[in-house]
Amino acid sequence: MTPATSLFSPVEADLHILADNLKQLVGNDHPILSLAAEHLFGAGGKRIRPAIVLLVSRATMSNDDITPRHRRLAEITEMIHTASLVHDDVVDESEKRRGVDTVHSLFGNRVAVLAGDFLFAQASWYLANLDNLDVVKLLSQVIMDLATGEILQAVNSFDVDISMDTYLQKTYYKTATLFANSSKAAGILSEVSQQTAENLYEYGRNLGLAFQIVDDIFDFTSSTDTLGKPAGSDLEDGHITAPVIYALEERPELKTLIKHKFTQPGDLEKALTLVEDSKGIQRSRDLAASKAKLAVEHIGQLPSSPTRQTLIDMADYVLSRLN
Repeated sequence: MTPATSLFSPVEADLHILADNLKQLVGNDHPILSLAAEHLFGAGGKRIRPAIVLLVSRATMSNDDITPRHRRLAEITEMIHTASLVHDDVVDESEKRRGVDTVHSLFGNRVAVLAGDFLFAQASWYLANLDNLDVVKLLSQVIMDLATGEILQAVNSFDVDISMDTYLQKTYYKTATLFANSSKAAGILSEVSQQTAENLYEYGRNLGLAFQIVDDIFDFTSSTDTLGKPAGSDLEDGHITAPVIYALEERPELKTLIKHKFTQPGDLEKALTLVEDSKGIQRSRDLAASKAKLAVEHIGQLPSSPTRQTLIDMADYVLSRLN
């Protein structure tokens, strides 16, 4: 598998600048919030979302350098993503994320909620200062979509009748919206044509869907060390994802276990075995692959460049995480 760090080599210097700027953007006016931000942005991570913004920016600027507004958009994208993670961890009562203590486990729920709100507000302020109404609308939509996705997930908890369309809609709101709208926004800042902007949106949307489907497969195929949480945690919490939806078509007995919310000892283990013994995981792999292929098809018209090739390679990277 190609490590994300080497995959992003065309924007490696840009990502170093981004990492330095993120901590400065939060400021020092609020010591606890600054400490929380230092913890969040110092924890590293692959920075996939801002990297895509930077790659799209460079791929659409041809021989010209990217502008400060492109860089700020990448920073805003990471701030929005990080804010959503802080709130997700409070809702899910997660003590760790990728092996690192969550903000609420270190500072308590109150500070975590306020830290997430603060990051969303900061992102919105910097977004407004880009002075581009179309970009403001796109990223504001993302913030609304993230909340909608969380509500959809809660409403559909333990719902064994959830359709694949509803699952993909929820997945778009929770994950793909940021990929899609930030990619399109980067193109708009590069003053691309309307058609190219829409293609960039579709690239991000399909890549984001593939990314989340792969993450949902991990709930059944990865170890606790890899996930940072026990395998099967999403299913135990009532999240009905692609592998489960497919498995339910083959294994009716899975429906009863989910409806009863795994109340009896061994219920969750039985459910995991039923999913693993079905075609659910393979069909989910195929679904992720089809979305990744669609993503690549939408950037075929971009000028040939190392950054466009990296955007194409991103689709392979997303799928290769399963290997």
